[in-house]
Amino acid sequence: MENNVKQAVDVLSAHIRRLISVDPKKLEYIIAAWIAGGHVILADSHGVGKTSLARALAQSIQWRSEDMALGDFMMEGFSRIQCTVDLLPQDILGYNRFLGSSGELVFNKGPVFAHFVLCDEINLLTPKTQGSFLQVMEEQEVTIEGKHYPLLNPFFIIATMNLRGAHLFPLPMPQLDRFMIRLSLGYPSEEDERSIVHMHGRTDAWEGFGSVINSGDLIAWKKMVDQVEIHQDVSSYIVTCVRQTRSHPDIESPASPRAGVRISRLVRALALCRGLDYVPIDLVKETFIPAMAHRIVTRDPSIPPEAPLTRILETVPVESRKEIS
Repeated sequence: MENNVKQAVDVLSAHIRRLISVDPKKLEYIIAAWIAGGHVILADSHGVGKTSLARALAQSIQWRSEDMALGDFMMEGFSRIQCTVDLLPQDILGYNRFLGSSGELVFNKGPVFAHFVLCDEINLLTPKTQGSFLQVMEEQEVTIEGKHYPLLNPFFIIATMNLRGAHLFPLPMPQLDRFMIRLSLGYPSEEDERSIVHMHGRTDAWEGFGSVINSGDLIAWKKMVDQVEIHQDVSSYIVTCVRQTRSHPDIESPASPRAGVRISRLVRALALCRGLDYVPIDLVKETFIPAMAHRIVTRDPSIPPEAPLTRILETVPVESRKEIS
């Protein structure tokens, strides 16, 4: 079954990369986070293809009609929230509207009611709006005047974050901790940039770009993540590395226990994407920094979080190489 998942993920990745120039490993991490039920934050420059990548991922899924229904509403497969400083919580979550003709309150759904949400420039939101959005992201439901509206399943967020600029509201550490992984797409190579200009300079670039898997497959893969074996030695290694952030002299704000839980689920999903039914310990080493760098704060701002995390990986011993076969 896992080999079938790998084949489907390979097809999905190749399908997206025919249209979008993206590092295949970073795309694999994003797909794994999606399957794991986590969310992704992209810290990047403008115009590097974040929106196009999210749109391509969403359009690659055939959403079934039963997956798109929520009570009396039909939801969207993909929505985009362009964040600004004047955006209010109800602009994202939705609000009740009074119908004078009938005297009824009608709930107007916000853009968060979609399978796939792109939240562009999340650190332009004020802390109040950030908090409302990220609370909903964690709880996967919206509560308006005491009434609960569950979000769709699957539900996935890619948020983008400006690294510099005016009127920015940095996300507090507890908010960043809710994201499974943080990545940067970066600028494309010269060859890839030529391809981007050639392809996306045409109005028909997206013609014929359809789905290659259905949402039922995605839901099934999410359930299969729990079946991927993670040996006790591997779990212990994750815990040891996380705990090392709490005693490292260069780290002021260390990682919480949630970090280990998220890394464990991410590496299981990544193993599934690669056709494995167990988690090699090297997979933890591979993903530790992108899954952890946004969860810590260094004492000296000039020291990037990747530096002490790299040192932790270099010094924490691997007590056993035993892996499940």
